[in-house]
Formats: sequence, structure tokens, C-alpha cells
Amino acid sequence: MNFTRSILLACWFGAALFFGAVVAPAAFGVLRSFGLPNANEIAGSIVTRSLSVVNIAGFLIALLLLLTLILRRNAAGRMSLIIECVCLVVIALTTAVGHWVIAARMRALRAAMVLPIDQIAADDPRRVAFGALHGYSVNALGLAMIAALVALVLMARNLRN
Repeated sequence: MNFTRSILLACWFGAALFFGAVVAPAAFGVLRSFGLPNANEIAGSIVTRSLSVVNIAGFLIALLLLLTLILRRNAAGRMSLIIECVCLVVIALTTAVGHWVIAARMRALRAAMVLPIDQIAADDPRRVAFGALHGYSVNALGLAMIAALVALVLMARNLRN
């Protein structure tokens, strides 16, 4: 059971890492290289859809792992169990907030701009708010990934024992 739990979290962590390190930068880089006037808008749409999959999967996997944490409560030390539980709660919260709060507000701002984001002035309050939300989104996913890495280390340690 612990091996399956580890694999699930490792798969999500790998997907989140791949998204952040490859998919998002590639989408923006490739589309900008074509010199399209709305390259950021198109890339943003691709990244938004991809990130929603990563966030929802992270949320569901974290909930599942929290439910199955009860099965391994006797397999490890109390402190390890508490830290793993906290990490899984952090993953669930940050991915949920990232998807259902931050991304939802970003979509609403993009819709309110009417024009593609590339055509909105950099000092426009909506674009400034969008940029701030983007930073929160990056931080939320980064925190979820750090929590996943800590939980993975604990799970791997428990597999060895």
C-alpha cells in the first residue's frame, strides 16, 4: 500500500515539475517566436488548461493519500506521520486555492479585459492584478511541490523500514 501511495504522489510531483519547467515556458516561448500579436493570450490559455489538470489531480491525490494515511499509522513513527499529514494537507489546500480561487480570478480578469492581455497597458490595474495573481499561482504550486517532495522523502524512508 505504501508503495502505491508513493507512486501516486511521485507521478503528480513529476507532472507538476514537468508543467512548471517545460510546458509553461515552452508554450510561451514557441508562440512568441512566431511573432503573433496575441501570443501571450494563446499561451496563457494553454497553460491555464494544463495547470487546471495539475491542480485538480494534486487536490484529489492529496485527499486520497490523506484517507489512506490511516492505514499506515502504525507503520511509522508519530512525528513522521504528522509531518506527512501536514504535507498532504498543504498540497490539498494549495492546489485547491490555486485552481478554485487564484485561477478563477485570473480567468475573470482576462474576461474583463475584453482585449487580449498583450494589448492591455502594463500599468492597467487589471493587468497589474493579473500579474500579482500569477505570482500567487506560481508560489502556490511551488509550495505544493515542496510539500510533495518532503512527503515523498518520508514515504521512501518508511518503505525502507
